[in-house]
Amino acid sequence: MSTPAEYYNSLPPVSKIYGVACLMTTTGFYLGLYNPLILALFYEDVIKRFQVWRLITNFFFLGPFSFPFAFRLIIIAKYGVSLERGPFDKRTADFVWMFFFGALSLLVMSAVPVLWSPFMGVSLVFMIVYIWGREFPNARISIYGLVSLKGFYLPWAMLALDLLFGNPLKPDILGMIAGHLYYFLTVLHPLSGGKLMLKTPVWVHQLVSFWGEGKQMNSPVRRDPSAEVAFQGRSYRLSGNRTNNTTEEQQQQQQTGSGDGVAFRGRSYRLDGH
Repeated sequence: MSTPAEYYNSLPPVSKIYGVACLMTTTGFYLGLYNPLILALFYEDVIKRFQVWRLITNFFFLGPFSFPFAFRLIIIAKYGVSLERGPFDKRTADFVWMFFFGALSLLVMSAVPVLWSPFMGVSLVFMIVYIWGREFPNARISIYGLVSLKGFYLPWAMLALDLLFGNPLKPDILGMIAGHLYYFLTVLHPLSGGKLMLKTPVWVHQLVSFWGEGKQMNSPVRRDPSAEVAFQGRSYRLSGNRTNNTTEEQQQQQQTGSGDGVAFRGRSYRLDGH
């Protein structure tokens, strides 16, 4: 891209919004506009004082301006964007649900006192790294130009780097647990013959449809008339099965006929479980 503005406009919506939100949160802290403790996750304040915003805002503070902060933004800009443009291409609602599920999993784990952390954004970012490594296991990556390895080992390499730099490992490990739980429920378990147990809820589809950004191939809701971008592709029942094929597919089926010698018939599924 020739200009920063063109690069910014080229970014997919979810990664762009989350990255910018984290950057603005740290910028506000640097300018002294707020005390970061007002964003921190304290369950006592959530339950007794109804400060429910803490359940959300703690994921947007990645620390003060520093090399680790810049590195986490790079992770969002590189690996988050790669996921959104790759396995989650035209699946904006599914990508949003990945963030929701990861955040919810981290909130549940942080309810255990020994696993608690005031800010879970680092764990959420590391979850992105873990899922990217599972989706691109054979991709060749280089760490600081010194070590070249496959994408599958990227989370473990970053874990080792944090250990060498003296950074806490608990946020990374929690992010790996949340990422593996999501990947197991949406990819590994269905591929092994199990039922897809983690489907994107209808309200997430409705949220993305109302938002008007991105595309979703298997949206079970109608497009918001005020949205600029329509959900496109086949329609699915809430159970995850296809309902009506496109006109082109119907014509192909009619031309093929019942006696075309095809041995196997049935529904087709993508590897991601949809």
